[in-house]
Amino acid sequence: MSRTLYWLQCGSCGGDSMALLSMESPDFTELLRILNIEVLWHPSLSNGSPDHHRRLLKELLSGDRPLDILCVEGAVVRGPGGTGMYNTFDANPKKDLVSGLAKRAKYVIAVGTCASFGGIGADGEIEATGLQFLKRARGGFLGAGFTSAEGHPVMNLPGCPCHYDVVGGVLTALSLGTSLPLDEYNAPLEWYGLLVHQGCVRNEYHEYRVEERDFGEKGCLFFYRGCHGPVAYGPCNKLLWNRRSSKTRIGVPCHGCTEPDFPQPYPFFRTRAIADVPLELPNGVDRAHYLAYKAMAAAAAPERLTKRKTRV
Repeated sequence: MSRTLYWLQCGSCGGDSMALLSMESPDFTELLRILNIEVLWHPSLSNGSPDHHRRLLKELLSGDRPLDILCVEGAVVRGPGGTGMYNTFDANPKKDLVSGLAKRAKYVIAVGTCASFGGIGADGEIEATGLQFLKRARGGFLGAGFTSAEGHPVMNLPGCPCHYDVVGGVLTALSLGTSLPLDEYNAPLEWYGLLVHQGCVRNEYHEYRVEERDFGEKGCLFFYRGCHGPVAYGPCNKLLWNRRSSKTRIGVPCHGCTEPDFPQPYPFFRTRAIADVPLELPNGVDRAHYLAYKAMAAAAAPERLTKRKTRV
């Protein structure tokens, strides 16, 4: 059975779409063919005229044409003063388009952190918000109780950008009628049920508290360089970019871009700490016990880890 998909860009840099075009084995267009998904509109893939697009939207909003999957990329912009006129289509607020299409769609997917939680503009004058969350608060633009035409909440796929294999996996699951259990932020546990830290090639350095104060070495970046790997949930070390890399694999700290409060209001590349213990600790970890454990672990660190220098 064929399914229809409409992709709407709101307050967005377009990064999620650009990432999606990097999908391979199969690529995005081949995946759509396999799943028998008809893309009614995508700003980077469609070549219809403006008049064609207007007619399409009229049919979708009226219900004359069925809409199975609505993908929204970018935050819903409500400014200035709740009017939404900072982000428009045909001189009308895009937020009204989001509302109308969401009521018709069987599934609504927020692609990327901005669409999921508000992202970069959530604290600014543009009054940005996610579809069903504003940062960690349930509600967002559509409201806490919103459900799609078939009774589903918005499915959030955070990431800056969202990994293309997550989008592909979700579209595959929906097409096959496979259930995807969600976490407390409506993100599928299949990809957001593990910490970025899990699968990190620097795990052993972290366990023995062999940390780095500078870049270019092999040690852990959590204690001084602002890495969010042990506290952020996401598939970054499970689904590698271009099948070969992630931030931590090339020595860049995880920025926690899948988290609802991304981007953080304090400096990147620096860990906030008290008495040399990071303020943010993994879920369920007690600060006093963490301090004692890490002190013992550092004392027991094997020589092959402590003598790790790679730079001349």
